[in-house]
Amino acid sequence: MAELPGDLVAALRALAGRGRPLVALDFDGTLAPLQDDPSASRMVPAARTALERLASVAGDDAPVLALVSGRSVAELHELSRMPAGTALVGSHGAERARVTADGLEHDPVRLDDDQRARLDELGAAAHALAQGRDGVWVESKPAAVVVHTRRAARDVAAPVEQEALALGERLGSRVLHGKDVVEISVLEASKGQALTGLREEAGAHGVLYAGDDVTDEHAFEALGADDVTIKVGDGDTVARFRVHDADEVAAVLDALADALA
Repeated sequence: MAELPGDLVAALRALAGRGRPLVALDFDGTLAPLQDDPSASRMVPAARTALERLASVAGDDAPVLALVSGRSVAELHELSRMPAGTALVGSHGAERARVTADGLEHDPVRLDDDQRARLDELGAAAHALAQGRDGVWVESKPAAVVVHTRRAARDVAAPVEQEALALGERLGSRVLHGKDVVEISVLEASKGQALTGLREEAGAHGVLYAGDDVTDEHAFEALGADDVTIKVGDGDTVARFRVHDADEVAAVLDALADALA
């Protein structure tokens, strides 16, 4: 298990000492290494073990677990296989669900007529701009269209992303430009808004949030100075701490489980 910096360990102990924490995490690039084929993403074993430890903590100070991802909640549930009681936030905050012993309890996404019409137009336009461009593919979500460029050469990906951003400005309510991806939603939502809501619902006394993407900066910005915010990997960030990869995220979760125990 990776050795963590002393100031991060101290922050985790302080978080545990304040009472029930919300432990919220991105999935891809945070618990699971990034893959060219998104369906191949799997949580690293050490992270799964650490999450099971956290899920087993009992009592008033037991942590509330959540995944906050750009994926749809159905896909997130299928790939993550999180313990019962875990909150799932998908599509960067537009979808909500909870893992139960019987499966997934999903809050349906409700769109008005204008939003449904824009989503249909977005889908057609996104497929048109991806057509004939190797490595570019389009994903449809309940309230968004996503243009993926991870498999494309850079000279192909860069103009596609710019075209997708322009499309989003014309038809979307919210446009997110992440790593090799542009997501255009017809709903206003963000990971930061989702975290704020989860914190209030859980009655959490503090939050740990870890993520690797530029979209996770909205989550970091929504949290307080005493919360534990962790950037995974390289890149500019407002997070308090940084770790290198999913195995170090697992070490963070283990350290928090130790502190809660």
